[in-house]
Amino acid sequence: MRKSNYFLKTRKETPSDATLISHKLMIRTSMIKQTTSGIYAWLPLGLKVLKKIENIIRDVQNLFGCQEILMPTIQQSDLWKKTGRYNDYGPEMLKFLDRNKKELLYGPTNEELITNIFKDYVNSYKDLPKNLYQIQWKFRDEIRPRFGIMRCREFLMKDNYSFDLTADAAKKSYDNMFKCYLKTFQCMGLRAIPVKADSGAIGGDMSHEFHIISESGDTKIIYDKKIDTLKDLTSESSYKILRNIYSVTEEKYDESDCSLKKNDIVIKKGIEIGHIFFFGTKYSSSLNTFVLDKNGKKINVEMGSYGIGVSRLVAAIIESSHDKDGIIWPKEVSPFDIGLINLNPKDKKLTKISDDLYLTLKKNNKDVLYDDTFESPGNKFADMDLIGIPNQIIIGKKNVENNNLEIKNRKKNKLTKVNLKNINQIFKQLNQYVF
Repeated sequence: MRKSNYFLKTRKETPSDATLISHKLMIRTSMIKQTTSGIYAWLPLGLKVLKKIENIIRDVQNLFGCQEILMPTIQQSDLWKKTGRYNDYGPEMLKFLDRNKKELLYGPTNEELITNIFKDYVNSYKDLPKNLYQIQWKFRDEIRPRFGIMRCREFLMKDNYSFDLTADAAKKSYDNMFKCYLKTFQCMGLRAIPVKADSGAIGGDMSHEFHIISESGDTKIIYDKKIDTLKDLTSESSYKILRNIYSVTEEKYDESDCSLKKNDIVIKKGIEIGHIFFFGTKYSSSLNTFVLDKNGKKINVEMGSYGIGVSRLVAAIIESSHDKDGIIWPKEVSPFDIGLINLNPKDKKLTKISDDLYLTLKKNNKDVLYDDTFESPGNKFADMDLIGIPNQIIIGKKNVENNNLEIKNRKKNKLTKVNLKNINQIFKQLNQYVF
């Protein structure tokens, strides 16, 4: 994409109410625009990141045996009244009447609706287990929306639900999703620590949150320092440790239950990016959802619920990966693979080299943001660092005279000169960081 044609206008200033760095940087890079309190439009740059995260989640969900559906954002009140959550959920639920005076709500979550869908299609134990997921917008009327998309009212969420015949089978489904989440976040270039947590409005007796460490996190997590020594959180050996080692949110911390010595405890701030629950028959019993077992007996299905804040992840990644100059995207979710900078588009030779390289990269399926604008070199460098693309290719007169171009690694802030006629060497250098 040529920057001259792209819907992108970077800014130096940020709104006075932006306090988190992710909020500031998402506004400055034209990723989002606030349309009203706690509600944002996603602009092209932000949407590219959002879609990359969404697709990683989808790929891993499918890999772990989940099946995608799409439920409506608007739900009837009847199901929520049957489970008792219609009045218990609180003022965060947006309720309204349609033209026929029918009570509706904008779904903050989907346990009731998915249970009702399931009961009309599955009635035998032979059809279990099942795990259904969606990636859909949610609305919760936060009393004080703040921190940009980190705590807003409308947000994109992946939520899925498992259905099993027995509690033991349901716990296996829970364990499967535990592994799925570790894999999902690793595929985004993130290290997510699972901690035992309260179930909140969802309910249930088993619950884990997944956190990435960040000084701007709003939750304190307390865990055994052995977790920090685990290199690959997705390995089978690490999984066994993580399922049994001490790790909790501050709410769940009880000094009398913690057998660790003070020197073995790590206390850090985390940003929650995922939450899984096991709640048994809480919803299936309220909504009369059952299957027939092998003896023809009606059995209420055992259920679990699993959520990932898709839009929240964009902000969380920025919070954990930035510097004074802007965002540093992990290559897995970067909006572009490469930033290509022509330092002087008025120079025909530089422009010919830049245009040719741009086309070559595109033909090799590389997603490139090509700065072909007439901005000053200083502004071009500042914009590219602000946007945070992992690799930059810089084409300037002095280097071209020596048949060179420069490749900059955004994270390490390292410049490497490469012969501009040696396309294989250029790709080799890029491969170290991007592909």
